[in-house]
Amino acid sequence: MTRAVAVNVAANTNELGFRGPVYPDGSFAYVPIPESAATLPRERFPVDEPLPTYADCDLPFSLPDSLRDRPVHMDPEFPGVHGRERATYGDPYAVKAGPIADLEPGDWLLFYATFTLRPAGWDGPDPDGGGGGGGGGDRDSAVVDGALVDDDLAPDWGAYLFAGLRVDRVLGTPDREAAAEGVPTNAHLKRDPFDARVVVAGDPDESGLFDRVVPLSTPATGADANDLVTELSSDSGKGPWWRRPMRFDESATATVLDRIRRA
Repeated sequence: MTRAVAVNVAANTNELGFRGPVYPDGSFAYVPIPESAATLPRERFPVDEPLPTYADCDLPFSLPDSLRDRPVHMDPEFPGVHGRERATYGDPYAVKAGPIADLEPGDWLLFYATFTLRPAGWDGPDPDGGGGGGGGGDRDSAVVDGALVDDDLAPDWGAYLFAGLRVDRVLGTPDREAAAEGVPTNAHLKRDPFDARVVVAGDPDESGLFDRVVPLSTPATGADANDLVTELSSDSGKGPWWRRPMRFDESATATVLDRIRRA
């Protein structure tokens, strides 16, 4: 029976200074976090490729010049997304690594992020890197060009499932050599020292971004968790639940996957 774990990833107001956008129809843009750790020289990467920057990301909005050359921690990575070819994920934090390490081939590693509601055609953050540049939408009125906000989206920011990795192989407590064999392009292999407590290789044909977000927040406010969290996951939905990993058993995973398919 298939199980799932969901973990928080992607840019937010602490790491990069703004959240990725979710648009009125539930489409979105995945914005990776910046690379915050020391990295190896390029010649010591397991594969011959440069350290990616935000200029290498395929984003539907503009970034200030101060961010374009900033290195990116491209993790998770998915085939065809921001120029990547593999489906991989690595994590250095025990609180997330533990649940992930329990996954088996065929299970799902799901990814969620906090997104800010933006008008379609949002042109990106303020020049200072803040979270402006358009602001959130208003559910009771047209956001832009007559487009109304879908009624399951939070009015300002919210937490949403946006991608999944169908597990092919999990390496718990890997060393650099083992990780390089299993996930050679993963961002943690570019770090010095190598710091991942777990790495996951995903099925490239079944892993990737969703067409539309799946809300974990209620339509009333981003800080309130909906039933996927409070009734189906291992999390209580209390406090800053949107920062914590969530486990889903076999029955709950089936429901979550159905929500994803119907999104």
